[in-house]
Amino acid sequence: MRSLLTALLQGSPRALARCITLVENEASGYEGLLADLPANNHTRVIGITGPPGAGKSTLVNGLIELLLKQGKKVGIIAVDPSSPFNYGALLGDRVRMAQHFNNDHVFIRSMASRGALGGLSPRIIEVSDLMKAAGFDYLFIETVGVGQSEVEIAGIATTTVVVVVPEAGDEIQTMKAGLMEIADIFVVNKADRDNADAFVKNLRILAHSRVQETAVLKTVATTNEGLTALIAAIDHHQQQLTQHPEKHAQLLTEKAWQLIQRQRMRTFNRQDLFQQIKAGLEKGDFNLYRFLQSVYGV
Repeated sequence: MRSLLTALLQGSPRALARCITLVENEASGYEGLLADLPANNHTRVIGITGPPGAGKSTLVNGLIELLLKQGKKVGIIAVDPSSPFNYGALLGDRVRMAQHFNNDHVFIRSMASRGALGGLSPRIIEVSDLMKAAGFDYLFIETVGVGQSEVEIAGIATTTVVVVVPEAGDEIQTMKAGLMEIADIFVVNKADRDNADAFVKNLRILAHSRVQETAVLKTVATTNEGLTALIAAIDHHQQQLTQHPEKHAQLLTEKAWQLIQRQRMRTFNRQDLFQQIKAGLEKGDFNLYRFLQSVYGV
């Protein structure tokens, strides 16, 4: 583990891939590996989220190209839907961003959601910390694309980019209470379509009404239009965060909360719970709250 960690900190992609696999499989000693990770406030962690069909993968692909031209080192975590047969990722990095697969300055990892809510993966926190330790300048986390339930990304990424398309104009009011509330930056992709300008105008009115005004940008990811402005907006938001240290504390609190929840739930077996409830029902006069108080102290 020690030699593996040393190689990881030196930027070895092979060591990083091995460490991620150890963590995902909960291999012996993985807790110590995570505990030895140094603090890293250098890597800019950007969440890319939004409804299906918004062009998130194409947008990330264009951002990679732009950042590579600037000499940056880029990491990508692409969270995909799970196969119903083996819980592996249905989509993969070779399909998403094939031209970057062999680039020494790019590391792409596909992760299966494995049924996790929030558009992410159960080990996304640990994997993102491993990739930060590997010294990337930018780390993009692209969520599954399940709509308003993707809000968990706001607890992991320092900048959350919500990608929408002009056709979402009729849905903007219903989106306000969900996915739209987590945006640090709004991106209207496929902005060469009809009614894009009107949608952007309405979205800017919404963004202006928020407690902290949010940037609204237009992009056409297929032609890389607007991507330079998006990188500039991301960098500007990251610089603003240095003036608000409580934001960092809030992010770490959210991560800690999720890790504690997961650790506490490890001792619960769903099948055992089912058998206990089934036995209680057979006795008659079953009360769920009385059951939880007597058996689990809840």
